[in-house]
Formats: sequence, C-alpha cells, structure tokens
Amino acid sequence: MTTMMITNFVPADIDATTWESLQPYYQTLLDRKFKCEGCLEQFLLDRSELDAAAAEAGSNLYIAMTCDTENEEIKNAFLSFVENVDPELKKVGFELNKKVVSSEHVGKLDKERYAVLLRDWFADVEIFREENVPLQTEDTKLGQEYSELCGAMMVDFDGEKRTMPQMGMYQQDQDRSVREASWRAVAERRLEDRREIDAIFDKMVVNRNQTAINAGFEEYRGYMFAVKHRFDYTPEDCLAFHEAIEKECMPIVRKLAEERKQALGLDTLRPWDLAVDPHGHAGLRPFDSADDLIEKTSKLFHRMDESLGEMFDSMRDGGYSLDLASRKGKAPGGYQASRDRQRKPFIFMNAAGLPRDLDTMVHEAGHAFHYMLCRHDDLVWHRGAPLEFAEVASMSMESLCYPFLDEFYSPEEIKRAIRKHLEGIVSVLPWVATIDAFQHWIYLNPEHTCEERTAQWLELGERFGGGVDWSGLESEHEAVWHRQLHPFEVPFYYVEYGIAQLGALQMWLKYRENPTAAIKDYKNGLSLGASRTLPELFEACGLKFDFTTSMVSTLMKTVAEELDKHA
Repeated sequence: MTTMMITNFVPADIDATTWESLQPYYQTLLDRKFKCEGCLEQFLLDRSELDAAAAEAGSNLYIAMTCDTENEEIKNAFLSFVENVDPELKKVGFELNKKVVSSEHVGKLDKERYAVLLRDWFADVEIFREENVPLQTEDTKLGQEYSELCGAMMVDFDGEKRTMPQMGMYQQDQDRSVREASWRAVAERRLEDRREIDAIFDKMVVNRNQTAINAGFEEYRGYMFAVKHRFDYTPEDCLAFHEAIEKECMPIVRKLAEERKQALGLDTLRPWDLAVDPHGHAGLRPFDSADDLIEKTSKLFHRMDESLGEMFDSMRDGGYSLDLASRKGKAPGGYQASRDRQRKPFIFMNAAGLPRDLDTMVHEAGHAFHYMLCRHDDLVWHRGAPLEFAEVASMSMESLCYPFLDEFYSPEEIKRAIRKHLEGIVSVLPWVATIDAFQHWIYLNPEHTCEERTAQWLELGERFGGGVDWSGLESEHEAVWHRQLHPFEVPFYYVEYGIAQLGALQMWLKYRENPTAAIKDYKNGLSLGASRTLPELFEACGLKFDFTTSMVSTLMKTVAEELDKHA
C-alpha cells in the first residue's frame, strides 16, 4: 500500500457541495484514455481524490444536519446535496466504474490490491439503473423526514422538557412508579407520530420494491444483498442465523428475565423493569458530562494500548471531531462518520450519563480507530470495511475495555457494569435477529398492509421475546420497532451487528488469553480496510467468519459462565 499520497488533480479549495464545481473534474475523468495499466492506476488515484472530496462534502452536511435538525438553512443545504449532487454522483460513478471494468488493461492490475474493489464494481455496474437514481434520492429524503420527526420528540417530565435519550436515566430509578411514569411518557410521545411514521415507511417499501424491479430483481432483499456486496453469505445463511439465536440465546434471555423478576419481587416483568438494577442499587452513572466522558475515555485507551490512546486524543480538537452531549433538536442515535479528504473521523452521540453512553463512546471510538488505521491507503474505497467487519472493530472495544472500567466505576460497580453489558449482548442478538427477520418478511411481501406488518412484528415478538408482559400496552408494543432507525434509514443494515458481535466475542476471548497479541491482531486486521474479503479480514484478526449454530453455542456458553461469575 502507498502512504498518504495526494495527487494534484483536485484543488484544495474546491466547493464539493455543488455539482457545478465537481462536474468538470468528473468529465475530465470520463474523457481520459487508458494507454496502459499505469494510466489506469493514475486514473484510480485521481478519481479517489475527487470521490473523497465529494464524500467529505456530503458527510459534513449530514453531520451538520444531525447536530441541529431544527436549523432550516442547514437542513436545506443537506437536502440540496441529496437532491442535486448525490444523483449526479451515482450516475457518474456508474459510468466511471463501467469505464474501468471494461478497460483492456483492467486484467493487468495487481490482483491482491484490486481484486475486491473490482469485484464490487463489476456488481455495481450490473445492477445500476439510471431510473433508480430519483427513487434513491426520494428514499434518502424520506429517511430525513423520519430523523427530523424523531429529533423533535421531547417529553415534559420532572419539571422540564427532556429528549428521548435523556429520559433513559429514569429507567434506572428504584422507584417503580417513576420508571413506569417515565416509560409511559416516552411511549405516548412516540405514539403521537405513529401514523406519520408508518406512512413514511409505507412509501419507502413501495419505493424500494420498485427500485429492485427496475434493476431486474424479483424482490428488494436480493437487490440489497447485491448492493451490499454480500458475496460471502446468503439470505438463507441469515435465516439459519435467526434459528441459531433462537436456539442458543433465548434460553439464556428467558433465564435472565426470570432471575430479574424474582430479584425484583414481581409477578410479571413490565417494559419499565428491564434497565433498573434488580438488587436495589442506584443506577450507574459513569460520567457527569461530555467533557468528563472524553477525559476518562482517553485514560482508558492509553492504558489499553498507547497508540490507541494517542489516536483517541487526536480527536480532542475542540468539538470538530466529537459531538457527544444530548440536546433538543439533535438527531437520535450515535454514529462515526468520515471526512475522507482530510482523512479524519467524527463521532456523534447523545450522552446522558448512562452506562449505554459509555458503551456507545468506546464503540464509536472503535470505528474511528478502524478509519485511522487504514487511512494510509490512497484508494478511498479501501478506507473502510464491509459492515460485518467494521462492527467487529467497534463491538470488540466494548468488551476489551473491561479491565479499565475503574476509570468510570468502583470495584462493585465494575462487576455490575460487566454483567449489564453481557446481558446486553445476550439480549441484543435476538433483537438483531428480530429486526433482520422483520425486514426479510417486509420485502418478500412488499404489498402487505400496515395491519399485516404489525401482525408479523408481534409474531416475531413471540419468537424472540424475553418474558415481558405487554398487557394493556398493545399499541406501544406494536410500534416498538419505530425507534430503530435502521429499517428507515439504512435498510437491511442490521444483521451485520449480529455477525460482528460473534466476531467481537471471539476477540474478547483472545484478549483474555493474551492482551498484547490480541491488540496486535486487532490493529493488523483493521489496517487492511476494505481491501480483502470478509473471511480474510476476520482471519487477519485471528477470528473465524462463522455465525452457525455451533459458533453461537460455543460463545453463548462462555457468556453464560461469565454472567454466573458476575451475579
């Protein structure tokens, strides 16, 4: 691989937020002739720099929009890019991909360096349809509508207006009446927008199904597997994964639910009984503010590995790379974004002082480490990774940080925090299976009604439910999936979390045996970016790309043993 090579093809001050500025450079690439493989490689470097400039412009606009969903100027700038630049980038990207894969010199390129990239581009050329560009633009706009609705949700509680993330702290209150009141306040607020959110999703399903048909597919699932370059596993493998989770995880989930119910002295578990400490301890508060979170996280990573600590500290740049505090008008969730021209990461989250915020912090830091470890590659398409592996980078950090939680907790609190995290892993795997199975059903039955979709959701709840009593809360139960942004904004992106969680658990077991070797393997695999296949990336980390019943069984056995130790 080359190292941070910058071509002179794109001006440093280009305004990449407008197509008028980008178009002449893309036209130059379209007109360029290939006389040899060297010319083709230079073309790829120049295109990479141009694509990076465009991607960074879009990323910056998205970051700004999610940081302040109520600012009309910022929102309009983002929508302008979505409507006027993204469609042109998709079209010219197809033409440039086609130009490369049809070149007489493409077969002479270094196979080790370019094989995965060319495999992906051949697939992209095959499925691209220009008539799908406006449909994809509309899908992005519908996703922005959903995000805006969620970002505007506020609740009057305990004397002031609070965001949805801020309401989470009340679910740890030992007073059950407080938990119930806060849970109901949030659920009722979400139900106010239920019809509008369902209507948005109905439009999405129609739009996405038509996109698949236009591309020559019978249904959207098959289309998205091609779009996501899922060459290393199939829809049938996902269905088998759902069955493995049902068989190996659900017994542990139901055992934990029964233990929780008994510890709380309850006849039935209700939705507001799931986050409170069942033994009467006060809710864990690992940090007081976003600044406190940053300071403690820095110390954690320096102790784990000095180079990781230095990478984290490079993001402490006065707010340019970190926006962590929850506030009104901020979009929900958390993410890591990349500024591809500067080759710098950005972390967004809604910190409210909860343990899950600490999990999010180290999770997104894992993504940032991934980006920084592979940003030396001059091909922008390699400065990332398939999602199934990208999430290994982030999820591994959640468990590798266990020995350093004394930065946030007392010894007794550490024990509670680790158990809480392990319980979270056991419970999130069925949730991943639920969301993934739900999407399989939705797009295999694209003409379904809203009522049929709700019935399917409830059926999956029976299959992957954890012993929670929803009686009297039927409407709230039916709409629980509305809080999950993935079906709305990134369809079919969720099973990756399950696959990656199994990889992350393998990394955790390696780390317990030999921390130094595990961190070395971790960084080695991440440094490859997207330049290798999924099995090869897992192997580079010393892991197996395996989400069969056998692997799930082995890992869940270890998790169950650890849960008993931290009881």
